[in-house]
Amino acid sequence: MPPSTAHPFPLWPLPVAIAVLFTAAAHLGLWLSIRDGYVQACIPVLEGCTSISRAGRHGLANHVFRLLVLPCALLVGVHWWLVARWLGRSWRDVAWLGGVAAIALAVYATFLGSEGEAYRFLRRYGVVCFFGFGYLAQLRFLRGAGEDVATRGIVRAMIVVSAMMLLLGVGSVAATAMVDDAWLKDRVENALEWQLGWLLAAWYLLHAAWWRRQRATLRLQ
Repeated sequence: MPPSTAHPFPLWPLPVAIAVLFTAAAHLGLWLSIRDGYVQACIPVLEGCTSISRAGRHGLANHVFRLLVLPCALLVGVHWWLVARWLGRSWRDVAWLGGVAAIALAVYATFLGSEGEAYRFLRRYGVVCFFGFGYLAQLRFLRGAGEDVATRGIVRAMIVVSAMMLLLGVGSVAATAMVDDAWLKDRVENALEWQLGWLLAAWYLLHAAWWRRQRATLRLQ
């Protein structure tokens, strides 16, 4: 029998798919919730009128949100596993951090819209763990990626985006601790959540550009 031929598949479409699915889920959920009267019409990234969770919690928006986010969670886990393989054996913790983030996102999406204190706890800590462990995976990747002439600009842009994500996280904690007005606090936290989501999508798009510049591929035998 002739030897099997390895078929290389480019890796860069994977983080693009994550960014597209995550962004589409949030904004389609928002549009459907506005259309069906569950949330008011506004620009939440600026006005903070609703959170991403609230926009995808009810009616058709909930089904569409989960339909998009659950496969996105799977892709997140695969993405970080491939990142760990790309970086080498000494960076296996990247796969573990990314895997926890992926599981947390799946838990969050699964129970979004469910009633009860236990489900509320799973949603709350699901989204916190998704952003938290995913952010740690990003930092580990940036440490292992290094810089070369071809990718220096992309890596620096990813560092800037990660720094902005950290500032938004600090801003959210500060708003919780320092703002007494419950209505204003909710608005600030909602706006920061949308901005953080945009930055997360931007980070994955930059990672796609990095993999494309590196001509990273996966060979299937």
